Amino acid sequence: MDVAIVGIGIHPFGRTPSLTGLQQGAYASRLALQDAGVEWRDIQFAFGGSISAGSADTLVNELGLTGIPFINVANGCATGGSSLISAFNAIKSGQYDIGMVAGFDKHDRGAFNADPKALGIGEWYGEVGMMMTTQFFAMKIQKYMHDYNISTDTLAKVSEKAFINGSKNPNAWRREPISVEEIASSMMVNDPLTKYMFCSPSEGAVSLVLCRADHATRYSNTPVYLKAATMKSRRFGSFEVFAPSQALQQVDGPTVDAAKAAFEMAGVGPGDMDVLQLQDTEVGAEIMHMAENGFCEHGEQEALIQAGATHIGGAMPVNTDGGCLANGEPIGASGLRQVYENVLQLRGQAGEHQVPGDPKLAYTHVYGAPGISAVTILQK
Repeated sequence: MDVAIVGIGIHPFGRTPSLTGLQQGAYASRLALQDAGVEWRDIQFAFGGSISAGSADTLVNELGLTGIPFINVANGCATGGSSLISAFNAIKSGQYDIGMVAGFDKHDRGAFNADPKALGIGEWYGEVGMMMTTQFFAMKIQKYMHDYNISTDTLAKVSEKAFINGSKNPNAWRREPISVEEIASSMMVNDPLTKYMFCSPSEGAVSLVLCRADHATRYSNTPVYLKAATMKSRRFGSFEVFAPSQALQQVDGPTVDAAKAAFEMAGVGPGDMDVLQLQDTEVGAEIMHMAENGFCEHGEQEALIQAGATHIGGAMPVNTDGGCLANGEPIGASGLRQVYENVLQLRGQAGEHQVPGDPKLAYTHVYGAPGISAVTILQK
């Protein structure tokens, strides 16, 4: 049983003091229902996630008490991707014909404050400062830059591209371009990553309506088909966020495994993709994920980014809506934002940030602590 996305809705990302996270989720859900031409009572099930704004299933208080099964999902930054995979499998199994995926969040200002005990790590890990993900990301990209000759200028160019794309996206938080020079000279957070090289916790919501592919044209003239949805967790020897030790022999991380599984499921390869959304919690993540997802060899990112290949008009458009860098990261919604963007791209409805050339295949990747990756491949 193939699966289609027939409705999409978003509440703009950033800061919305006048609305709770739940209200933003309801706003996005109503738009998705309207886009699919259905009512809430037509939805047979839902999956959703929220980390800081209450349980996602409380959306029924806003949308209607119809008695449907609504399952909460929590999987770090991969929460949105995990919710989508759950819905994908529910329809693919033949159990349901139509359902919804929703994600929203409303995070406090400042860095995420993770609890080591909640992740099975001793308190000492936080006491020495390693629960600050900015330090982990900085150390990881430092090593990667050393091993594969990635320059600090390339780091800044990733941010520059993100803010350019964000300025073209009416739903992005950061709507002003920032120059390479300003990015590189902004406050150093953890060497080599400066202030404008990180995303920020934010607010926002995304909802999607999914259905059986053979029913798709009942709801949409422009259905988008979910050809693959995969998720993998870390294997022993992979180097991940919140890992208190390092194995003597390293193995590939979950992103590599999830990407391979997705390409096999969809029957396509990296070279077939027309538009990419890759997890960019910070600039180093986007760079490393280009290779881990199979779109280039390690080290080739330097030349590709310097040549503009990852820009909207380039050969490998990455994070066309500005990614996490320009949108911020409301955890429950972030992975679904990537899918929302790719549906727009495949429909040809992305406006100023539309990829030229009638894209037909689109890819999303989200990575969450302590080592979870989810991938989707969409086809028009």
